[in-house]
Amino acid sequence: MPAFFSAEFWNFSNPELWVGVGLLLFIAVVIRAGAPKMVAGMLDAKAATIQANLDEAARLRAEAEAMLADIRAQRDAAERQAAEMLKAAEADAARLAVEAKAKLEEQITRRAALAERKIASAEAQAAADVKAAAADLAAQAAEQILAARIAVATTDPQVDEAIKSMAARLQ
Repeated sequence: MPAFFSAEFWNFSNPELWVGVGLLLFIAVVIRAGAPKMVAGMLDAKAATIQANLDEAARLRAEAEAMLADIRAQRDAAERQAAEMLKAAEADAARLAVEAKAKLEEQITRRAALAERKIASAEAQAAADVKAAAADLAAQAAEQILAARIAVATTDPQVDEAIKSMAARLQ
């Protein structure tokens, strides 16, 4: 049986009684002073602080998730834009290659035609030079032959004049 129910316990000379009475008085004073309300208030304040921190953490987490979603959307948009730009660049490169090939072929054709014209012009010039040289040679030969015949024969001023005019016409 516990000491609380024994007769010795209730004896005023028992120190355990006075410890128990002191403890009960201390508890009464603490209750009368409002310690439970203060403790409850402090616990409530601490709970409110913890709840505010939890709410702030939840709000920050929601903001972070929203920012993450926004960043992912921006990344996806940037990737799509980069892919579109790459496709456009490839299309431009292909188009420019086709244009360059066409311009090169056109330039080759123009240069070949120019070379053919130059060759034809050179041929015509050479033929004209050969004809002029042949005409000069023929005129000189005719002049020498006529001069030799005239030197043997008597000189006729009309024949001399015809020879000079013939040399001028051949040149």
